[in-house]
Amino acid sequence: MNYRRLGRSGLQVSELSIGSWVTYGNQVDHRAARESLAAARDAGVNFFDNAEVYAGGKSEEIMGQALKELAWPRVSYVVSTKFFWGLQEAPNQYHTLNRKYLLNAIDSSLARLQLDYVDLVFCHRPDPNTPVEETVWAMSDMITRGKALYWGTSEWSADEIRAAYEIAERHHLHKPVMEQPQYNLFHRKRVEQEYKRLYEDIGLGLTTWSPLASGLLTGKYRNGVPAESRAQLQGYDWLRKQVTDEGKNNVVGKLGEVADELGCTVGQLAIAWVLKNPHVSTVITGASRVEQIGENMKSAEVAERITPEIKERIEGIIGDAYD
Repeated sequence: MNYRRLGRSGLQVSELSIGSWVTYGNQVDHRAARESLAAARDAGVNFFDNAEVYAGGKSEEIMGQALKELAWPRVSYVVSTKFFWGLQEAPNQYHTLNRKYLLNAIDSSLARLQLDYVDLVFCHRPDPNTPVEETVWAMSDMITRGKALYWGTSEWSADEIRAAYEIAERHHLHKPVMEQPQYNLFHRKRVEQEYKRLYEDIGLGLTTWSPLASGLLTGKYRNGVPAESRAQLQGYDWLRKQVTDEGKNNVVGKLGEVADELGCTVGQLAIAWVLKNPHVSTVITGASRVEQIGENMKSAEVAERITPEIKERIEGIIGDAYD
C-alpha cells in the first residue's frame, strides 16, 4: 500500500481507503463490518470514511463497535465523518451548517463512533442559508476543542471552497484542507476542471468517492440489475436508472477489452484510473463482502501498469460520455 499526503497537510492516508455509505447498516452488519475493516487493515488501509447520515447514524455505530473490538492503536488509523443532512427534520437539526447544529452533531457522532476525536470532518454539502463565516468559525472551533484534527468540504463548488479558505485565513482560523467529491470515468469535470486552480493555490487534497460509479464500472449491470445489488434496495430507484444506462454500459464493455489485456477486472481498471490522478489523496472504495476488499486492493498494482498509451486508449473509449 502506498500512502499520500492529504493535500498540503502532513497527514498521510492510504491511497485506497474504505467507505461505509450504503453498506454499513443496510447491507453489512456489525460482524461483517469488523471482518471487512480487519481485511482492509491487513492490506495497509489506514483511512475509514463515514458520515452522520449514513443509515441514520447506524453506520457510525457499527464502525465504532468494530473499531472498539479490533482495538488498534488510535494513532494508527484515520476516521472521518460528515455533517449537513441531520437525523431529525427539525430546526437546527436538518440540512444546515449552523454553529448550533455542528457543535452538537460532532458530540453525537463521537458517541456513536466511541472515539475521543475524528481525524477528518467534512461539511457534507454547502448550506446557502448559513453565512459561510459562521460555518468556518464552528469548524475551526471543533478542531481547537480537539474533537477533530482537520476539516474540509464535500461537493462544494470551487468558489465556495475558496471563500471558506479566505475567511479562515483572514481570521487566522483552521483552514479547510480537503474536499470529498465524486470522481470516476463518468464524472470528471469538477475534479479535473473546476478545482484545477485550487490544488496549487490552497493545496487542496481529495478523498474521492464512487470510483466505480455506484457499480456501473464493474460491468455487472450490463445485463440487468442483480438481485443482491444495492440498486435493488428500497429508495434507490435513482441508482437503478443510472447504472442501467445503455450507452454507458456499452462503454464499460469496451473498457473490458483493455482490462482483459492488463489481466484485471473492469472495476480494478476504473479504480486504478482514479489513482493515476496526482491530486487524489485517497480513493474511497466500498465493499459488502471481505472478498471485495481484496479485489479492490489489487487496483494499486493495476495502476502501475497503466502507461500513457493505455491511458490514451481509455480516454478514447470514454470520449465525451462523462459529466
